[in-house]
Amino acid sequence: MPEETIHEAKRPRTRQGLATYLRRIARALGRGEPVPVDEAGTVTVDAAATGDVEVELERGDGTVHFEIEMEWPDEEAAVDAAAAASKAAFELYADSADDYRWRLRHDNGNIIADGGEGYADKRDAKSGIESVQRNAPGAHVIDVSRDEEAPGEGGSDATFELFRDSAEQYRWRLRHDNGNVIADGGQGYASKQKAKQGLRSVKSNAPGAAVEETDE
Repeated sequence: MPEETIHEAKRPRTRQGLATYLRRIARALGRGEPVPVDEAGTVTVDAAATGDVEVELERGDGTVHFEIEMEWPDEEAAVDAAAAASKAAFELYADSADDYRWRLRHDNGNIIADGGEGYADKRDAKSGIESVQRNAPGAHVIDVSRDEEAPGEGGSDATFELFRDSAEQYRWRLRHDNGNVIADGGQGYASKQKAKQGLRSVKSNAPGAAVEETDE
């Protein structure tokens, strides 16, 4: 059978972004789950139990190439080029003050995250969505009420913060390294576990969620 390129992509990544992507692959391999090939998880490969790994490091033409290639027998590796990447969608809308806002709505109808603020320019609202899609999957989770700090390595350019509000309910917010809160859960939870479940849903669904412009 001739070779067939199912997916190919190239884009710049920070060191942290690369670590996040590789961790997603390692986590899926370790759990025996389909491995995400693209950022959104719309292309996956269900790897065989064993396979060959080729590692190659080259230098030439002013560039260093570090390549990791994994191979499995075709009949033992299932490829899905149309995987269901997300069970949620970003809704972009204008509020009563004509500011642009976004919310992430699960297929069950629940809003699992929102931006928490309005933007005068639609492009800024879209940039906010892209920041959440890029940073949520690999963001560390810390409990600020316990003065926890995010590890210095890995993660993304944002951190999920768990905290208790004035009503003693647990909430979460996603804070960028620049100090800005780029997403929050919009509601309180009776237990920390429920709050963690909420942010995990955002972690898994935000990257591949479609962006839909709606009328408020």
